[in-house]
Amino acid sequence: MNAFDPRFRRPADGAGVVVVPQPRASGSKAPGASRGYQLQLKRIQKLQQQLLELDALAQTHRQALQQQVHPLQIEHRQQLRAMVLLIDERLQGKMLAAPQRRAAVTILCGMAATLAREGDKAMAALHDRHSPTSLADQARARSEAMRADIEAALGQPLHDLPLEANAEQILAAGMARLREQRAQADEDKRARAERRRAKKQKPPKTPAGQQVGDLPEGSALLRNLFRRLASALHPDRESDPAARERKTTLMSEANAAHARRDLLALLQLQQDAELDDPLDESLWGESQLAAMTALLKQRVADLERERAGRQDALAQEFQVPPGMGVTPGTLQSVLLEQVWELAQALELMRADARLAQTDAGFKRWLRAQAAVMQQLAV
Repeated sequence: MNAFDPRFRRPADGAGVVVVPQPRASGSKAPGASRGYQLQLKRIQKLQQQLLELDALAQTHRQALQQQVHPLQIEHRQQLRAMVLLIDERLQGKMLAAPQRRAAVTILCGMAATLAREGDKAMAALHDRHSPTSLADQARARSEAMRADIEAALGQPLHDLPLEANAEQILAAGMARLREQRAQADEDKRARAERRRAKKQKPPKTPAGQQVGDLPEGSALLRNLFRRLASALHPDRESDPAARERKTTLMSEANAAHARRDLLALLQLQQDAELDDPLDESLWGESQLAAMTALLKQRVADLERERAGRQDALAQEFQVPPGMGVTPGTLQSVLLEQVWELAQALELMRADARLAQTDAGFKRWLRAQAAVMQQLAV
């Protein structure tokens, strides 16, 4: 068998849908149970399509950023760096009065710090030469303050984060913990709603802490599926070395899933190996269908959490304003705004650079910048 046999190719992360055979028509099944099963399958397919669309959208937007925003950012950094060096040159002369020198130092340190945060070591050294407080000391103070604020918001300390963590790491850890709390709250809410429905409808339930494979009907499904997987994936029946190695890996995963009675994992392996109809027709009674529906509901919940997490991560990466989802429209709006703001900033910086070439022009520019800083401080 060829090593690239498509039967044993795993789908991309997030793309694998737990596809199980459609239940055959049978008079022993309640129509409601069948409809519930079909509904969960459709929800899984829709969620996984949404994950694929998010991946494609993110890739397209990254390419747009590379083509439209990154060149402007590079030019912006170059202009900013040139202005910092110009201010430093002016500070070495005697043309500036004491108030003007203080304003120039403040402006220089702010610009140099921006460039230093992007990895410009020369700008970091220039900042520290002019500033009474080094960038390292400022970063420590900022991290300590952020840690205190986030721990207060979470109501618990970030014990798993080292004390030397920077502000970005603290913020990322805090956001992750907040998402965990939110997900747990959503899960608790869902569980309460399920309990309320259970009291009214009394449907078949999976005991807390049990895999679906622990139930009698789940055991039959698990046993049947594992036998089919073991037969199809046995590496000793494969002559091609690469395909045999692939089957060995899949078989090891199947053994582990069977040992922990994880029917969901076996169903995923069934899809990875693209087996045909692994379940015996006689197993599809109403209770078995209910067990499969419960299993698919677990998968739906997992995919919903994955979708929410990916949405949050992309919103943070692409600087999407709070309350706006990651959609083609919102990303295009954010992109256009970024391009416009950078173009405007570059035009102002070019004008500033032309003005600051002479002593008189530099002083006028310095007065204008000082006035802006004073307005921002009010």
